[in-house]
Amino acid sequence: MQNGLLLSLASLTGYQARLADAILAGKINPYRKYAPRGGAARLLAGTLPEELISGPAGTGKSRACLEKLNFLALAYPGMRGLILRQTRESLTESALLTFERDVLGTDNPICQGPSRQGRHSYVYPNGSEIIVGGLRQSTRDMTEKIMSTEYDVVYIQEAIELQEDSWERLTTRLRAGAVPFQQINGDTNPGSPRHWLKRRCDSGLCHMVESRHEDNPLLWDADRGEWTERGQLYISRLDTLTGSRFLRLRKGLWVQAEGVVYEEYEPFLHLVDRFTIPGDWRRFRVVDFGYTHPFVCQWWVVDPDGRMYRYREIYHTGRTVKVHAEQIRALSAGERIETTVCDHDAEDRATLEENGIPTVGAIKSVSVGVEKVKERLKWAGDGRPRIFFLRDSLVEQDADLEEKKLPLSTEQEFEGYVWENRTTKEQPAKANDHGMDATRYAVTYLDTAPGGQAEYGPSPVSGYRG
Repeated sequence: MQNGLLLSLASLTGYQARLADAILAGKINPYRKYAPRGGAARLLAGTLPEELISGPAGTGKSRACLEKLNFLALAYPGMRGLILRQTRESLTESALLTFERDVLGTDNPICQGPSRQGRHSYVYPNGSEIIVGGLRQSTRDMTEKIMSTEYDVVYIQEAIELQEDSWERLTTRLRAGAVPFQQINGDTNPGSPRHWLKRRCDSGLCHMVESRHEDNPLLWDADRGEWTERGQLYISRLDTLTGSRFLRLRKGLWVQAEGVVYEEYEPFLHLVDRFTIPGDWRRFRVVDFGYTHPFVCQWWVVDPDGRMYRYREIYHTGRTVKVHAEQIRALSAGERIETTVCDHDAEDRATLEENGIPTVGAIKSVSVGVEKVKERLKWAGDGRPRIFFLRDSLVEQDADLEEKKLPLSTEQEFEGYVWENRTTKEQPAKANDHGMDATRYAVTYLDTAPGGQAEYGPSPVSGYRG
């Protein structure tokens, strides 16, 4: 095994010795060539009850976790594994794509049967089975089904998305007994040092394995000691990132951005699971225009106590306002939307109006809006904030933004939304703030003129005022 893991073959017993023999013989995966190194090799060798592989984007973390599941399934007949993510939908084109294409091979009989979208498990000839699922789905809750099954190893992709109680509940299901050890493991890019995953690792409950770009043979040529052509291109893209995104996705550090505007924002508190929204709750939309930069449309609902919930979002580049208008109308079918609050671009607002979407102009004061958002993020008298973001609200992921490692939704902007001058704190920096602008418009709309929009600018076409 690489990086000193085989300093003494005699010291390895059981699973680790078996893994070492397979790696030295080049037979860790009979279906696809795989030679783990660095953090990937350490993750495969680990037998502790809880392990997390953490590192920058593109280091091969998910591949390592999936290769471990496959190796265990082949080596121990009757092994039961689980591939899990917050939602089943997000798993289909991420972990399952990698598992079928890179680990098993799409021509493998194990991949026969249902398509990835409809697959519930991968069954091996020796009786091993790897189940797939999501803790939350847009159509139904899978939690109880997952929690009623026993496993040898649970792999959680993008573990940073989960709540700690879900992780802990899954540890109680590790008792299948076909493998000599039971383990929950996961992969993640680094986040805030305050995140429960980092704190869990710091406390010793979970062992963190660090992964680096040099671990990925597609990016780093270990024999030559230099980046591959693909690696040079990928690293050059990551080098254009700034602030905490550069430190996390390029350097692999768990850091908090300095000078964060919304220090009150906590994902575990403000990012909540989806629920059935009553039909009589007040609804409105907010738009921040963009083409090269993201066009953002947020759908908001307000409960009887005045708390607001973002329940749907378009966050996409490279499309005209007319195209977005058609999608907005289709997504809003059957809903009673009181108005659409917009940025002040007259031409773009006119396009929305011409396509059946009446608008009002947003209140643009940044300082007023920021203070109002901060107040809503704070805990109210009953111990709850007054603004929430429903998970899995994104209508469609922008592949171009994903490739550039830029925020894909409003909630991904929070930790990188910083003051331009961290001393005076007068204006937020104008970068990756499109969802932040839309959120500010939403809060000022609701808090400045609840029940009426007399303070808002008239429609550029019809004079509509809400």
